[in-house]
Amino acid sequence: HASLVHRRIKRVMLIVAFVALLQPLFALQWASSVLPASNSAARISRTLMAESALIIQNKGGGHGEIGYHLALQLVKEKGMGVTILHEGPNKGKPPHSSYGDLEDAGVKVLWCDDLEDSAACLAKLEGATFRAVVDNWSKSPEAIKPYADTAKSWGVDHYAFISSAGMYTPEKGDYSAITESCPVKASGQRQAEELLARLDLPFTCFRPQYIYGPKQGKSYLSPLFERAIRGKPILVPGDGSQKVTMTHAADNAAMVAAALGNRAAVGEVFNCATSSLITYDEVAALCAKAAGADVAIKHYDPKAFELPKGFFPFRDTPFFVSVDKAAELLGFAPKHVITEDIGWYFSDNFKGATEPDFSADEAVLEALSAKA
Repeated sequence: HASLVHRRIKRVMLIVAFVALLQPLFALQWASSVLPASNSAARISRTLMAESALIIQNKGGGHGEIGYHLALQLVKEKGMGVTILHEGPNKGKPPHSSYGDLEDAGVKVLWCDDLEDSAACLAKLEGATFRAVVDNWSKSPEAIKPYADTAKSWGVDHYAFISSAGMYTPEKGDYSAITESCPVKASGQRQAEELLARLDLPFTCFRPQYIYGPKQGKSYLSPLFERAIRGKPILVPGDGSQKVTMTHAADNAAMVAAALGNRAAVGEVFNCATSSLITYDEVAALCAKAAGADVAIKHYDPKAFELPKGFFPFRDTPFFVSVDKAAELLGFAPKHVITEDIGWYFSDNFKGATEPDFSADEAVLEALSAKA
């Protein structure tokens, strides 16, 4: 009887050992059935690098707000530790006035007097290294090189560079959506992009266009608001049907966050904008409505006048980019549209000038009246 019990115990132990050997295979089969094959590499990569990110951050403006939202998204949505190497000084203006949000989220902000002094700025890291770097400051190969070299010495998984869509030079008369394959001029940002490729870094470049947001502290649409609040006609070049994109900085940041750790993004360039298009006339009408003004929209021929810079906030011709590539490779989908945000954008961001100069407006309106 004792011998029979002994044999049964031995048989159970053999079965347990056999199941233990098969367990890793079962786990692998389960993972392959649950995780989509097309996303598995990206998911694995994100898991490996979800440790720390360094954001090299400019003073402010549109890019400044991108950095603010990006830091919060990386911490809250991807579980990364984030340090910002920040161009200074901190003057307490937007978005810096909201940096308490970053502190509450555990983001470390290191202020530098001048990011061009890369040695002094990198020394503030006190030997810390990072798995991902987001350069939201450089505008030339000379500026980006010391930071890129340092990132390469760390063996980073990803180096993201927030560049500019202003480099595009579409063919004359081509007013279709601009893709990443459109010809570009040899701007400082473009040369910085090319340097990253030569350094053989796992890079991704982003080209934003016309950024807005609640932490920007200024408005692209100020020239239109200035006219509307004073009951003056809003002057629009051409026939007003030109299309443009205005992108919330949180959406710009979301695209960058979606790329970090995603191997499909390595070596790629993405237009960084919304997929929502709006015409110049629609923008003018939105501004008038936000200002509570009933004003006329007048069209002029921009070639017929010598107008000061900033007279109209956008190019005279249509200028909008396609984000189809980001939608396909990164799953990017914007969450904000200017048509819904125009109210707070006017009330929170517009700071009216004390004595705007409308002499150019008067000259245009006089010419239009004479022609009529």
